[in-house]
Amino acid sequence: RERERERERASSPPDRIDIFGRTVSKRSSLDEKQKREEEEKKAEFERQRKIRQQEIEEKLIEEETARRVEELVAKRVEEELEKRKDEIEREVLRRVEEAKRIMEKQLLEELERQRQAELAAQKAREEEERAKREELERILEENNRKIAEAQAKLAEEQLKIVEEQRKIHEERMKLEQERQRQQKEEQKIILGKGKSRPKLSFSLKSQD
Repeated sequence: RERERERERASSPPDRIDIFGRTVSKRSSLDEKQKREEEEKKAEFERQRKIRQQEIEEKLIEEETARRVEELVAKRVEEELEKRKDEIEREVLRRVEEAKRIMEKQLLEELERQRQAELAAQKAREEEERAKREELERILEENNRKIAEAQAKLAEEQLKIVEEQRKIHEERMKLEQERQRQQKEEQKIILGKGKSRPKLSFSLKSQD
């Protein structure tokens, strides 16, 4: 049993000695280790806290810097705009006038195009009316020619009718003259004028 105790003491690690030469027990060593770990954890936590605090501060500084830069830029822009206000107004007026000139030019061009289109349409209407008028004149001339031809033909027919009537009248006159002549001849014969009257002889017939 003694030998076993000796072996256990030989196999177990030797006790630590503090700076005063005192033997430090294993319990105290464990407590110190735990304490040291806790201190290290606290130190790490503090370090992490400081890091986060630094990051927050840097972020706040960055945001504040950005805000100040933005305010400064806005202020500089406002100052620059105020300085260039008259120049900007002149430029705006110039552009407005230029836009008005362009619009007026476009309007005049559009009006000219409309005028040209109206003139072309009017010319087309005039050409169409002229063609219609010429066609009507041609038709009237053709009708007049046909009427003149018909009138000439009618006049010719009338002349023929008059000539026929004249001939009929002459024939009638000749017939009338011949009739009158024959009548006179007959009257001469009846009245015994001239030698043409025949002699009459009377005789009595005896009765059986």
